Amino acid sequence: MDQEKKSPISELLRTTMESVKTMADANTIIGAPIQAEGVTLIPVSRLSFGVAGGGAEFSTKKEPTPAGNYGGGSGASAKLEPVAFLVVRENNVKLLPVAPPPATMVERVIDTVPEVVDKVTDFIEKQQEKKAAQAEAEVPAEGENIQ
Repeated sequence: MDQEKKSPISELLRTTMESVKTMADANTIIGAPIQAEGVTLIPVSRLSFGVAGGGAEFSTKKEPTPAGNYGGGSGASAKLEPVAFLVVRENNVKLLPVAPPPATMVERVIDTVPEVVDKVTDFIEKQQEKKAAQAEAEVPAEGENIQ
C-alpha cells in the first residue's frame, strides 16, 4: 500500500481530484445573494463535470521498478449552467427559472405545441359560437309567421 501512495499515477489522480473538489464548491451551485431595491436574487446553477486519468509504469525483467519509465495524464472539465434565480421579496420566495432556448428542431416543436393547441382550441370554440349564433338568428321566434 505504501508503494501505491508513492506511485506517480496515484499522485496524478489525487491532484486531479483536489482540483475537482475546488470546482465543486457549494458556493458554485448556489451563488452569492444579490441585493437590489428590496429584492434579493440568489442564482442557482447546475454543475456538470467529468474526470479522466490514467498512466503506465514500464518495467522489464532486469529492472522491475524503473524510476524513469512512466507515462500518464489526467484531465477534468466542468460546465456551469444557470438554472434559476430565487427571488426573495419581504416574506415571499419565488423560483424564476432561466430556460435556455431549445437546441433542436424537435425540442422547438415540443415547446410550441401547447401554444398551438391553445390557439386551435380557441379558434374551434369561436367557430362553434358563430355557428350557434347563426343558428339562433335563423330560427324564427315564437309567434312569428313563416311564409
